[in-house]
Amino acid sequence: MLPLELLIKTLQIKRSSYYYAKKALQKKTDKYAHIRGCIHKIAEENFFTYDSPRIWLVLRTKGIKVSEKVVRRLMKEELIEIRYARRKRRYSSYIGEITPACSNIVNNNFHANSPNKIWLTDITEFSAKESKLYLSPMIDCFDGKVVSYALSNHPYQCLEDEMLEGSLSTLDTTECKSLAIHTDRGNHYRGGRWIERLEGLGITRSMSRKGNS
Repeated sequence: MLPLELLIKTLQIKRSSYYYAKKALQKKTDKYAHIRGCIHKIAEENFFTYDSPRIWLVLRTKGIKVSEKVVRRLMKEELIEIRYARRKRRYSSYIGEITPACSNIVNNNFHANSPNKIWLTDITEFSAKESKLYLSPMIDCFDGKVVSYALSNHPYQCLEDEMLEGSLSTLDTTECKSLAIHTDRGNHYRGGRWIERLEGLGITRSMSRKGNS
């Protein structure tokens, strides 16, 4: 690399012009360059079966904060395509009123003025080529943050238990008492362990009405 003084003299430009051009070039630097590399790595490690929401979720677990919309755009720009057509849908574990349902405290007002006041959770089913995956995230209504999540090949109760314990580990005792967790009416959220765990910590349970999420 040429010394700066020699470079300026050779190009016959002012020092101020050099720094101006350098600054302008730096502004054009792709601020998503690192994220693009991460997206490629995640896609390759999962055989190009992860769509933008799942890649976004993996990025969040790595501490990389970027919107799902940006991830989707970057995947398009990088020509990253999902190898298998996949469907996703909300999974319902509702099997009837096996235990009394709690009140709908949230009442479709999925907004919180501060963190750890209202959390939401459910299970989403993903269909890949020859298998199914079940994703259960805990979402903070304050900013949409994924507090914790669990992923499994089966929608067993341990899926929710793992997600719940991961979420609770982020709280202290005082935060528990001012928190409400909203769910659907599925049997995962009506069993003894789920109820005892929340009530034992003073967490308010909220459950949607029949036919609502």
